[in-house]
Amino acid sequence: MRKSIKARSSFLLMIDMQERLLPAIFNKDEIIKNSVRLLTAAKELSVPLIATEQYPKGIGATIPELKNLIPEDSDIVEKVEFSCCAAPKFGDAVLNLNFNTGTKDTVILFGVETHICVLGTAIDLIEKYNFNVVIAADACGSREEKNHVLALDAAKSLGCLVVPTETVVYHMLGKAGTPQFKALLPLFK
Repeated sequence: MRKSIKARSSFLLMIDMQERLLPAIFNKDEIIKNSVRLLTAAKELSVPLIATEQYPKGIGATIPELKNLIPEDSDIVEKVEFSCCAAPKFGDAVLNLNFNTGTKDTVILFGVETHICVLGTAIDLIEKYNFNVVIAADACGSREEKNHVLALDAAKSLGCLVVPTETVVYHMLGKAGTPQFKALLPLFK
């Protein structure tokens, strides 16, 4: 059984939320809204982030509304591989993150495309790193909705926890009444 989602033992991995890719993604506005929620919560709760960009020369950079929320000390890994784990600099980013912030055993994934890069990365995070993998389902997407749904089903069968963004944030918070809870509550009203 997978461990619960705790801010202190997690990091976020934002996959390929790029300028020329997102316009083709089904339900992109909801995905962007939920990505903003995740990035805002991560900042409030001091949860580190690694971001990736698939061939940014051709697909462009991370969209500005998300890029502006990436903490300065976060790694942005450029890649051409579909699984983030296969990118040469990804392993260094994970090591750097664990060295600087303490051991992390849970990865919260979000981004595009669910059936290609997100699923491939989830598989490798489990097989290569033995991470607990949480997928924020409503902050992920594919060009076709059916591919998104099929990939989430496949991720569940691998042992990934597939939940909405709100579940991720509330589980990282752990309880109501804290300053962090009060700061993040407006995101969900």
